[in-house]
Amino acid sequence: MDKEINEILRETESKLKHQFERIDEIAFKNQKKILKAFTDARVSTQCFAGTTGYGYSDVGRETLAKVYANVFGGEKAIVSPILTCGTHAITTVLYGILKAGDIMLSVTGMPYDTIHATIFGKGNGSLEDYGIKFQQIQLNEDSSFKEQEIYEKVKKLQPKMVYLQRSRGYSSRKALSPYDMANLFKNIKALSKDTFIVVDNCYGEFVDDIEPTDVGADVIVGSLIKNPGGGLAPTGGYIVGSEKAIDLISARYTNPSLKLEVGSFEMGYRLFYQGLFMAPHTVAQALKGTALVGQIMEDKGYKVIPSNNEKPQDIVKSVVFNTAEELIKFVQTVQKVSPIDGYVVPLPWDMPGYTDKVIMAAGTFVGGSSIELSCDSPIREPYIAYFQGGLTYEHVKAFAEKLIELY
Repeated sequence: MDKEINEILRETESKLKHQFERIDEIAFKNQKKILKAFTDARVSTQCFAGTTGYGYSDVGRETLAKVYANVFGGEKAIVSPILTCGTHAITTVLYGILKAGDIMLSVTGMPYDTIHATIFGKGNGSLEDYGIKFQQIQLNEDSSFKEQEIYEKVKKLQPKMVYLQRSRGYSSRKALSPYDMANLFKNIKALSKDTFIVVDNCYGEFVDDIEPTDVGADVIVGSLIKNPGGGLAPTGGYIVGSEKAIDLISARYTNPSLKLEVGSFEMGYRLFYQGLFMAPHTVAQALKGTALVGQIMEDKGYKVIPSNNEKPQDIVKSVVFNTAEELIKFVQTVQKVSPIDGYVVPLPWDMPGYTDKVIMAAGTFVGGSSIELSCDSPIREPYIAYFQGGLTYEHVKAFAEKLIELY
């Protein structure tokens, strides 16, 4: 049996040779970009030290923000463990930029599930409570933008914010490429120069050789326990953008009088720096792993998104199953090969922030870290497993062996 599995793995990897070469090329470009940002920001061991209290003149925090701004092509950045997760970081951006009477226009359909309560609801402190209006435009069936409809809406509404979600969330669409955003952003700015273009960049960092800020986004936002944390950052989020945008957001991040002057972290910042430095390699490992799993499942007759002949734009590979039972079995198999809590059997449960029961396999060193080998899904049709991460390709390959046995 082992000999047969090894032969299948060899054949599968041979199909992926050119994909792996492209992934390595992108990782090398991004590694050089990060190395230059570290040098330009004059990172030293002094930057690793923590602070307490207010954190005035926290050189570690301030330099880390400069590094992120350089890496992601922004003027300023907020990078902090005070931002507890991606949802918190995104919500901080929304409340920082939008004011009463403003319009938020999402051009990628409804945002991720955990953002819904931020946008809607009476009496919960939502955008709706503050008199901020929300409108959305769905993507086309092929995951492209409905450009004409977007331009008509932007021209008519002059929205304060145009919002995009790069990754798919819990949907069946493909993730979006920064290259496909460039023309859209240019035309939006021509129609409404004061509109802020905001991109939820979660799961997409370092998957390509450019980021949305490189093609005109005013703000990008994400989580440090996903791609840019490299599997080492213990918590946190980042916000990178124009000086004007970050100034508005920082007033909400702390308060209008303090903005970015405060924020201490006694543990120190080494893991945040080291995680970012490792991120291009770690993302490449995850992309190779999801390509391997996607090819195996595709060869077994299952639909995967994106298909393995398409260039990925995030670290997620969706596998579409026929039944909830098949989906649950796949997710439970991920947990079986996890280094932490590998003996635990995950079951669907009422996870905070979601409308459906969710099953999640995340036997991770950092709790809930999606750059580590993990998988999750709401239990609803279509039954799609959202498989992501992998700190090492070898770890994902061990999971691939189990899949060959299973299917």
